Amino acid sequence: MSEGDPGADSSTHAESRTHELLSRLQARLDAARVSQDQIHSLLEAVLSVGRELELSQVLHRIVQEATVLVDAEYGALGVVGEDHRLSEFIPVGVDDEQWAAIGALPVGHGLLGELIRHPEPLRLAELAEHPSSYGLPPHHPQMHSFLGVPIRVRGQVFGNLYLTQKRGAREFDAEDESLLLTLAVAAGIAIENSRLYEESCRRERWLAAGSEVTNSLLSDCPRAEVMALILRRARANVSADLGLIAIPVEGAGKLRIALATGAEAERHHGSFVPMGAGYLGTSFTRAGASETTDIENDPRSRDEVARWAGFGPAVAVAIGSGAAVRGVLLLARKKGSTPFSVEESEPLTAFARQASLAMELAERRKNAEQTAVLEDRDRIARDLHDLAIQRLFATGMTLQGAQRFVTHPQAEQRLRRAVDDLDTTIKIIRSTIFGLRTHETGGAAPPGLRSRIAQAVEAPTVSLGFAPGLRIEGLVETRVPAPLADHVVAVLVEALSNAARYARAGSIDVDLSVTSERLTLTVTDDGVGIPVGAVFSGLDNLRERARAAGGGLDIGAPDGGGTRLTWTAPVAPGSAHDRPDR
Repeated sequence: MSEGDPGADSSTHAESRTHELLSRLQARLDAARVSQDQIHSLLEAVLSVGRELELSQVLHRIVQEATVLVDAEYGALGVVGEDHRLSEFIPVGVDDEQWAAIGALPVGHGLLGELIRHPEPLRLAELAEHPSSYGLPPHHPQMHSFLGVPIRVRGQVFGNLYLTQKRGAREFDAEDESLLLTLAVAAGIAIENSRLYEESCRRERWLAAGSEVTNSLLSDCPRAEVMALILRRARANVSADLGLIAIPVEGAGKLRIALATGAEAERHHGSFVPMGAGYLGTSFTRAGASETTDIENDPRSRDEVARWAGFGPAVAVAIGSGAAVRGVLLLARKKGSTPFSVEESEPLTAFARQASLAMELAERRKNAEQTAVLEDRDRIARDLHDLAIQRLFATGMTLQGAQRFVTHPQAEQRLRRAVDDLDTTIKIIRSTIFGLRTHETGGAAPPGLRSRIAQAVEAPTVSLGFAPGLRIEGLVETRVPAPLADHVVAVLVEALSNAARYARAGSIDVDLSVTSERLTLTVTDDGVGIPVGAVFSGLDNLRERARAAGGGLDIGAPDGGGTRLTWTAPVAPGSAHDRPDR
């Protein structure tokens, strides 16, 4: 291999570790003076613990081989956590039914904690006589002889091997201790290899997840689908029981939980939390991962204990950074589960940052495409105004002038009708121009009603999980005065918000129709409908807006179920854009 080949470093490292293992094994064998049969058993055990790659399987194999090697009736491996307690406990010789009768697994008190506090070999003829022994819990098998040794990985104590009840002898001897110490050396290397394998697999999963999210965004996938993908992959990669994404509500100082999946997801979906307060709110404004081993009793959750009831370990990361934070991703496990490790939270933070950058890139590309479309629309609008309208106007003037020379009543009536048709055509073209034109020379113009309606329909897409349908008919830009347009937008936002929070709908259709006399807004969903006797303050607001606009509000149910909301108001006649310039 070339000098810069990373494979060469990996091969050299593996060869070095192999030499180290052989040297340490030889040293142990020389010190032990064991029989040939015991050497054979030891080598078999060493080879056996190195065959597995999954860490859980490696740990279980180590305990099994240790009990066989020193002929113990019971064995266990305790993994030491960051708090110097046992974070995992893998027993052998006691079945699930016996453990269920004993109760909770040990955490490192008493004699088991002695090896944590003093990581040196410990051999006892009677474990009950040791000063640190607390005795055995009810329903626990009787145990007398004891042998414990630490397992070290890269010089750090990873855990301890505990063996009890030597078969055929009153206690374990020095040879058993030497054999077990030798096995512990091989176990440490097997655990390190397993960790490296799991780290490699973990990185591969996160890279695949980030690539999938980026490809989805750049393929113009709907934002709701991308958010769901982010949540699904993040939750799967860390084995979380609950996952949710909260997004900021513009101008409200709140976060809305737009997506929630897993255990108790219905408790969270669609609810609001204050920004900067509570576990979620503080995670939104914090750089890096926010972790806790017990979210239900975390000080940051003191005002929302009911929300997190039943959950323990949790980690939350902001999607984005600084002023570009787009939301917060939270993953939680049920109470009593293993806390999130640094190896899990660090890739999660990087994944959320990558997803945010992909979103920004997709938005910039979309904005560039939209700018090109708008510029093309402006060109079309100018051509319509400068060419088509002027020619139609000239034709209308010619026909009006010709009316003076026509004496036949029917011919005069037809000319008058033709002039009226030309006026109507000019109105339609003017409406098209105002729909196409997004800015005027010298600065940006406020968005028209058509654009505001489209934005209002798009806004709840993430929380709904789908995009509502939209149909607009009539001269909405020219016939609807500004005060009435504000009412329409507010009514639509309220109607869609109610549907997102209560309807549990699979589809929503929005229809806006404007005639020369009346505006009609209809929002129809296929959800559960409005319960009998239910009171929603938002509906009172819609009725008040209808009354202020001189219209009305009607709420009914379509034939297939769900809810149909119809809001109507009269359109003020004589809009300035309804009349062609003469």
